[in-house]
Amino acid sequence: MRIAIASGKGGTGKTTLAVNLAHYISQNRPVLLCDLDVEEPDSGLFLPGNLKEKREIFRNVPSWESKNCNLCGFCQEVCNFHSIIKLGNQIMVFPELCHSCYACSELCPCESLPMVPVKIGDISLHKDGLFTFVESRLEIGQEQAVPLISRSLTYLEEQFPDPLLKILDSPPGTSCPVIETVKGSDFVILVTEPTPFGLHDLKLAVEAVKNLGKAFAVVINRNGLGNTGVEDYCIKEKIRILAKIENRREIAELYSRGELIYPKIPQVRRELDKVILFLQDLAKERL
Repeated sequence: MRIAIASGKGGTGKTTLAVNLAHYISQNRPVLLCDLDVEEPDSGLFLPGNLKEKREIFRNVPSWESKNCNLCGFCQEVCNFHSIIKLGNQIMVFPELCHSCYACSELCPCESLPMVPVKIGDISLHKDGLFTFVESRLEIGQEQAVPLISRSLTYLEEQFPDPLLKILDSPPGTSCPVIETVKGSDFVILVTEPTPFGLHDLKLAVEAVKNLGKAFAVVINRNGLGNTGVEDYCIKEKIRILAKIENRREIAELYSRGELIYPKIPQVRRELDKVILFLQDLAKERL
């Protein structure tokens, strides 16, 4: 199965859950964790493992060749993303806006816009026993995360075609990078916190995954911090709460030192057991 761990907002504990859950599962069976929060991947800060492979990822964008161009301006007309404009006697290309649709290049009557590769990031593969970790990291200066996330998901399918539990650490929020991560998942775990902000953004995340037609459940992190608004909402909407992780100083201290939490906090381990049991039942239902 492919399990996406997402959240309506940053800082709820999404990566904390993803890292500890995946590593805990790997004590008994193979599991893969992929950090798709490509703009600020941090799962690797908490994980052991040996680097096995690192790939540079590219996408193609147009490059103007003035010698053949008759300045007809047709490229500007066919570009839906305003990444090309005709300005006087030159054609200006804005790679940051380009979606690599090839329209300008393929339809240019003078063949003046050949597509050239531009690096968008790296994918690295780490192994530690039964635990496999893949990190996707966006190149500094690149503004579009979706192309790298898409290529990373393709990489997972190509490199790990056999049945394997894949846990995806999604970007925060409900924007395009999250949708790209979640849309191919079998199940979504939404991590939230019991605060007004947590509830507000949980509602946005719930709406997003419902529109994608994805089954989902909730994990409450920092339980006891705020109020019962999140629980009341889940009960009202009949949303299953898989686990509640307490708001404890020891957890924050371990996290701040880049350490795994479940080996040292029994309560966290018990809550992870609930999530694992649910995933096992979910896998049986799919057989």
